[in-house]
Amino acid sequence: MGISRRHVLAATGAAGLGLVVGAPSAQAIDRALRESSRRAVGTAGTTLESVATPLDGAAAYTRLTGGPGWPLVVREDLVAGKASRDGRRTALTAFVQFTDLHITDSESPARFEYLHPLIGSAHRPQETLGSVATAALVDRVNSLRCGPFTGRPLDFVMTTGDNTDNHEHLELGWFLGVLNGGEVTPNSGGPYAYEGVQASGDPLYWNPDRHLDGDWSAFPVLPGILTAGTRTFTSAGLDVPWYCTFGNHDDSVVGSLPDLPGMAHWYTGRYKVIGKDSGTAEKLARAIRTPGASVPVTELFGGSGTIREITPDERRRPFTTAEFVQAHLDPANTGSGPAGHGFTGANADGVDVYYTFRIAPGITGISLDTTTLAGFADGSIGLGQYLWVEQTLKRGSSVHYDFWGNRITRSVTDELFILFSHHTSDTMGNVLPDARHPLEPRLTGDAFVALLHRFPNVLAWVNGHTHENRITPRPGATPAQGFWEINTASHVDFPQHARVIEVADNADGTLSLFTTLIEAQAPYSADHGDTSPAALASLYRELSFNDLHADPARTGAAADHNTELLLVHPLR
Repeated sequence: MGISRRHVLAATGAAGLGLVVGAPSAQAIDRALRESSRRAVGTAGTTLESVATPLDGAAAYTRLTGGPGWPLVVREDLVAGKASRDGRRTALTAFVQFTDLHITDSESPARFEYLHPLIGSAHRPQETLGSVATAALVDRVNSLRCGPFTGRPLDFVMTTGDNTDNHEHLELGWFLGVLNGGEVTPNSGGPYAYEGVQASGDPLYWNPDRHLDGDWSAFPVLPGILTAGTRTFTSAGLDVPWYCTFGNHDDSVVGSLPDLPGMAHWYTGRYKVIGKDSGTAEKLARAIRTPGASVPVTELFGGSGTIREITPDERRRPFTTAEFVQAHLDPANTGSGPAGHGFTGANADGVDVYYTFRIAPGITGISLDTTTLAGFADGSIGLGQYLWVEQTLKRGSSVHYDFWGNRITRSVTDELFILFSHHTSDTMGNVLPDARHPLEPRLTGDAFVALLHRFPNVLAWVNGHTHENRITPRPGATPAQGFWEINTASHVDFPQHARVIEVADNADGTLSLFTTLIEAQAPYSADHGDTSPAALASLYRELSFNDLHADPARTGAAADHNTELLLVHPLR
């Protein structure tokens, strides 16, 4: 497990952090950084300034340091940029995307960490520190205040799903507490002792309080770190309004299984499975990875194996989609606003949890629900939601194209559109029926991309799910029908990024979308004896880099990092 990760890092070196063989020299990168700084209003607090970098990428365990920033890459895949546009541009909006925060109750019995040798995401060494580390990401946004290239004050934050890891009421409360501000206690079960797998003494996991031989043996011994990670801390809360989008981990058991009758029993029980024999583990992992397969839940969360008795906790009960929305609508959770964080009373029954919102004058945001209660990680879109999106786009488009490619004109007030979802276009192949609309056909990502191509006023589709940085041009039949798909890495797995997105009118028939990656406001390295919130957030990042299942490819290439994405202005 760990050997594979280290071999990859040793082989790729800098390539694993977004540079490739044949990349520009250090001098060329330095020139590019100087040019980026010249074009920017400010680079402080962004990856234009510095980036988390390993001290020794080939080591079994390495500390991190602040490496050189990543320069701006101009992408002209859809249209060429015109000279002197910096002096002409007008900012239209600036906002931040959070995605895949995975706020985790790591002590819950309704988890299958013992499958992590086969399903890497089943357990992460850093996950107990997720809540306090996300508060450091909130601090970063609050310190930025404006977009680095336009200087426009940040309009809002959008979190694009997998806000919780196992859709527990506890996790939802921690998520809302971190984003809205206030005291958060990320602990469950017994109040005085951590009862998860990392205090089990089993070498299948990193046990920070002791040294154990095995795959985790290079990890440091950090007595008391689990206690520190589950104690009460205070989050500042976001200073700007924030909106929320559903992810599969927000409505499915560990993001993979449907909520079957009686599932709450496993969440709130007193027995936690921490190990199974290899044959059983392989059978269970195979079932989880096979869409449509029957997963034996009683064997997954019970049955034989190594079982630990823990303190039951009713607060671990899984929430429904309706309860998720209703928690956002609760006035106690308004925080910096808006009320409901995008959701309205029309979404309160949890059936149709998609909506529109005002991004800025002339720009509409569309938050989608690409999840299905049938379970399994990937998603799709129901026909009803597809038709709703089509009608929403028509209402704000004086020009669009019909299914056959015919140009249609209408007398309406034009809007520009940015769409948000959890799943990407190429992870929307799970067309199993959704229990909320059991008879409704479900459509794939390719079908949805084809819909968006019919509307030139669509600028971008912003999403998460893959835990990687990837920006993909989606050219259309005409230059005006192209848009950008912007996928951002998670905040649970390395590289732990969020993304600032700015839209600017270049006053020359083109628009620029600036995308700038940011990291949590935590030092790149902290003393391992320091258990302050900032130090714990730093350790969260460090552990994620060293995770046995870390994938360097998630960082993406230079063209997926800090970019200027050019496209035709459809209204000029």
